[in-house]
Amino acid sequence: MATSSTEAFDVLVTSATDLSRLLQTGSITSVSTIQQYLKQIEHHEPFLNAFISLAPRDKVLRAAAVLDKERVEGRLRSALHGIPIVLKDCFITASELGMDTTAGSWALAGAKANKNSAIAQKLIDAGMIILGKTNMTEFAGMKTTMVMPGWSSRGGQTLSPYVGEIKEGETILGHSAPGGSSTGSAVAVAAGFSPLAMGAETIGSIVTPASRAALYALKPTVGVQNVEGMYTLTDFFDSPGPIAKSAADLLALAEILLGRSFQSEGLGSWEGLSVGFLDPAVWKMADEMCRQHEGTAEQMRNDYEEAISRLREHGCRVKYPVDIASISALIVEGEQAIMPIAFWDFKNICVPRFLDAFDASPVQTLQDIVNFNERNSDKCLPPPYNKQDDLVKALHNDDTPEHIALLKEGLRAVGKRIIDQVLTKENVNIIAAPADSSLCIHAAAAGYPVAVIPLGQLRYNERPFGLCLVARENDEESLLRFMVAYVKVSPPRAVPDLLSVSQRLAGLGQNSRNIDD
Repeated sequence: MATSSTEAFDVLVTSATDLSRLLQTGSITSVSTIQQYLKQIEHHEPFLNAFISLAPRDKVLRAAAVLDKERVEGRLRSALHGIPIVLKDCFITASELGMDTTAGSWALAGAKANKNSAIAQKLIDAGMIILGKTNMTEFAGMKTTMVMPGWSSRGGQTLSPYVGEIKEGETILGHSAPGGSSTGSAVAVAAGFSPLAMGAETIGSIVTPASRAALYALKPTVGVQNVEGMYTLTDFFDSPGPIAKSAADLLALAEILLGRSFQSEGLGSWEGLSVGFLDPAVWKMADEMCRQHEGTAEQMRNDYEEAISRLREHGCRVKYPVDIASISALIVEGEQAIMPIAFWDFKNICVPRFLDAFDASPVQTLQDIVNFNERNSDKCLPPPYNKQDDLVKALHNDDTPEHIALLKEGLRAVGKRIIDQVLTKENVNIIAAPADSSLCIHAAAAGYPVAVIPLGQLRYNERPFGLCLVARENDEESLLRFMVAYVKVSPPRAVPDLLSVSQRLAGLGQNSRNIDD
């Protein structure tokens, strides 16, 4: 890909790995790279609403110039030196960087922090440039029930760069829905606003939006990263993770995040990898979550089985179908555990820790947030999301620490046992299912790593869909090795037709806004 510092590369397809090669040869600079991404954002962000806030232009260009100087002097901080990235609006960034951190809530607008979250600082130390903070489902969905993923009072509704308009009466994860709390991060990468993004997942919050944007993404093992200075919904389920256009990009960013090298001799080969595929007729979304249309279910199943055949032909050891217990088995002594754990952690651990990480904030407690929303209902509780019933429910949660500890211990054990039994019985190291399924719930219960890769694109409305992959605790290496090998035998990921989507949305008069509204 020969170019010069004044020529444009294609932001929709160029990967971080491509950019690193161009930077290394001097074909481009970090400054010119940032300028191209900012131009793309200027053209298409008003319709897609991927961001809550952008870093000031002068600040990111100064940061890029410093990193260009370091490169010339031979001082490279990492393999991603001088590469831009965007962060879900749950990672606190120091106020000097010029971006709020709000978790999608107006109640946090204007909060001040003197230091970055541990992960934001790790990325900066690796020589990466934070372009902006992406929109997310407000408080990762812990505000009101049945909110469309990717909506927050602070950022509005993020839209798919492939589909655009969310159809009237759409189900919460229907084919026009962008899907998941990390929607802004996934949309930003797919739309060419940044080559890389950070998301965070409770259950499906990375996997779902990344699959609907034809991306590669990873939720690492729960608990292996430092979440200081970051909003999480729970300590039990949540893990931050990378989102990228390619498996190579994902691997490079995962190495920085996890402090591990994945450059094994077997990288890119099927050696030592085996995958058990679940039956897509069973592992699919319920109609009330994702309403099917003519040909959609059939196409997804056909593409799924074609991928299995392709992997077999190229030497991957595959077992299909394999069985796993349904999510109804994820109970503790006859009791549902997922939501009690979520509400308790949110109230007693996560919100207090997040608010304490600010040096100054308009709100100090969960009660303050509820009160703020009531006082400012015109912008905090707009129709159709004019309730905050989950916040109130969490506020009044009176579960005991002893009961929650019992649920956590029991659910973790059940989740691990269900997955381990399949991996052992079938002699595989990865379980795969459609991304439009509930496999990510099993992964969350076990605390195991889960990843997603592109699979196909619906003829119905051009919405991408993907494969969900689960491996044992701390076995991110198997997932990343599989993804690198998968790229070599699979068609290129789908690229959105942004001009067409933007024109349709402009014609509908939808979603155009200024980022600082």
